Amino acid sequence: MKTRPPARRARRVGPAALGALALAVAVFAVARHWLPDAGTAPGPIVLVSIDTLRADRLPAYGYRKVATPALDALAAEGVVFEHAYAHSPQTLPSHASILSGRLPFEHGVRDNIGFAVKADERLLSERLRERGYHTGAVVSAYVLRKEVGLDRGFDFYDSELPIASPELSFGQVQRDGAESLARAERWLAEQTGPRVFLFLHLYEPHTPYAPPARFRQYEPYDGEIAYADELVGRLVGFLKEKSLYDSATLIVLSDHGEGLGDHGEQEHGVFLYSETTRVPLIVKMPDGRGRGRRVDTPVQHIDLVPTILDLAGIPRPADLQGRALTPLLLGEGGSIPEQGVYAEALYPRYHFGWSELYSLTDARYRFIQAPRPELYDLTQDAGERRNLADQRASTSFAMRGALDRLLSGRAIDTPSRATEEERERLQALGYVGTQAAVLPTTPGESLPDPKDRVDTLRRYRQAVNLAGERRFREAAALFEEILVENPAMKDVWHQLANVSTRAGDMDAALRAYRRLVELDPGDPNALLGAGAVHLKLHQLDQAAAHAELAAKAAREDDRRTRASAYEMLTKIALKRRDREAARRHAATAQEVDPTLPLPIYVQGRLAHVEGRYAEALGYFEETLRQLEGRTITITELHFYLGDTLARLGRNADAEVQFKEELRLFPQDTQARASLAMLYWTSQRDRDAERAIADLLDTTPTPEGYDLAVRLWTMFGETGRAQDLRARAQRQFGGSAPGRHR
Repeated sequence: MKTRPPARRARRVGPAALGALALAVAVFAVARHWLPDAGTAPGPIVLVSIDTLRADRLPAYGYRKVATPALDALAAEGVVFEHAYAHSPQTLPSHASILSGRLPFEHGVRDNIGFAVKADERLLSERLRERGYHTGAVVSAYVLRKEVGLDRGFDFYDSELPIASPELSFGQVQRDGAESLARAERWLAEQTGPRVFLFLHLYEPHTPYAPPARFRQYEPYDGEIAYADELVGRLVGFLKEKSLYDSATLIVLSDHGEGLGDHGEQEHGVFLYSETTRVPLIVKMPDGRGRGRRVDTPVQHIDLVPTILDLAGIPRPADLQGRALTPLLLGEGGSIPEQGVYAEALYPRYHFGWSELYSLTDARYRFIQAPRPELYDLTQDAGERRNLADQRASTSFAMRGALDRLLSGRAIDTPSRATEEERERLQALGYVGTQAAVLPTTPGESLPDPKDRVDTLRRYRQAVNLAGERRFREAAALFEEILVENPAMKDVWHQLANVSTRAGDMDAALRAYRRLVELDPGDPNALLGAGAVHLKLHQLDQAAAHAELAAKAAREDDRRTRASAYEMLTKIALKRRDREAARRHAATAQEVDPTLPLPIYVQGRLAHVEGRYAEALGYFEETLRQLEGRTITITELHFYLGDTLARLGRNADAEVQFKEELRLFPQDTQARASLAMLYWTSQRDRDAERAIADLLDTTPTPEGYDLAVRLWTMFGETGRAQDLRARAQRQFGGSAPGRHR
């Protein structure tokens, strides 16, 4: 046993000892920075965001048409905030606010498309990691991919989604919540120590509403809510199994709600009423503190970062406007300063050419700044049906003034615009009026008020649904009808171009893309769309010109779009049999996006065209291997791999690849034709017949019928070929198959 030296024994301290003492003090100072802070979150902090979840569609908030046992249990064991609000009705801007603690005009993300978190913005994950937390995130939607900047500060950020077609919109690229949960649990299981922060994002109940069959007794949206609840229940079960639940701080919220037809909006993004801005917020504290409390005080997304930092014992940064909700969580008579809740919707301006909207919400009123202002007394009119802006002019004036002060000096951020050189090149291609439809300086008051365009919004959604049902010509007619009254609606021109392409009306598609480019010459996706149509028409010079402009117009940090432009240039070069250009553009595409193995794919295409199929197979298989972990795949890769396998006599493997190509690109007619031929030569006549029927179902165009007629003719079924030709003649008239024969 050690003995203690005499208490007052004098000692001589030499220079070496002084140096050691100084070093020990320095080490202690550094170590102290990493020691756990005194906070009220002794265990892991888990933040779960359930995308597009309306507060008033949960039993915890009074809804009775769906069962959510997991969220009900959390509500009983935690603190429920009755009036929590988002700052934007869109996924990316909302999550940027949740994770930064800053308003959209501060962190710079104003829309799902064309924006990324500012490079100098500090996120919650960074602040926690600096204090010794292990940080992990798993997200379920492409819109939250790493490239938008939300991955900063996370040791682990999983945005690896299933392989998807580049033809899908951002909102359609997603991962099932069960897979996201499994990845989150694997990461959690690997962590040691209590200082862990997990952010888990579930995309249910975002559209398309497709809940598992076991929830079919509910309306589709409610069924997705039930599925999300099941996933939350699994997470809670995992935390309990690992003995983490009692010490954990578990926060469940949503980024925004869903219109569901209220105020004329079926989904979200346009309006700022409660159905899209009021969100659930449930906080389960460690050891049951605050159990069963319900808080009526209005709170907001930017309160989350100060709250989590406070729970972790980390000082709140002075530049955050949000409030720590700890006094409300712990009870004991605590309160927080009153603060109006800001929200914005710039989607109407960016996509439809309508006025943007701003709102301010307090414990009683919501004021919406629009060309025709709106004021609602939420205590008397929760559904926001009676506009009191004129009747309570003093309240409207005061809240408008508060909004004006908040927005003073704040510009409307916009995606990049075309340079003068690019405008000149567009004009050389025949474009006129190459000026954005709505300039950043255009006052919102001079633009259409979104609430006066509710019928347009309804018809727009109807046309989108028609397109989803492959009724492309009907959808195109409705989009054209909308554009007669609303010629500045960019999204409608884009939709019209898309459905016209799918209907085989390339002239209409080019007209729509032309108008879209004229409205916004800085939109690289419009340029790529026009280039793709020219490529389908074998107008290679025009296609190349558009792809080159798209590459210049895309933002430096928009790797996907820039790489897509060089991928198009690569395909054009392959059609021209220009080997050097194909290799050069492919190398540039991979330089822009290192995850895109286009050079090795080009080697495969060149070997394939020369009949070196065994060599081509190796290149294509290596391309597939290098694409592992990448969400957006290469168009036609699986087709050429399938064709190569078929030529090598490996029909079963070829069938698998053709089907994968069709899963990703349902309208790939050459893959459908190759599959039909594979079946016919394998004496699988019924499968061949079904493949041709699928061809006509997915591509009911003159070109689709022409291909089907040629297939039946090749198979010696001239009667079937003639029947199809006659059917096409009745449907398309002069555009029927065989008219040039």
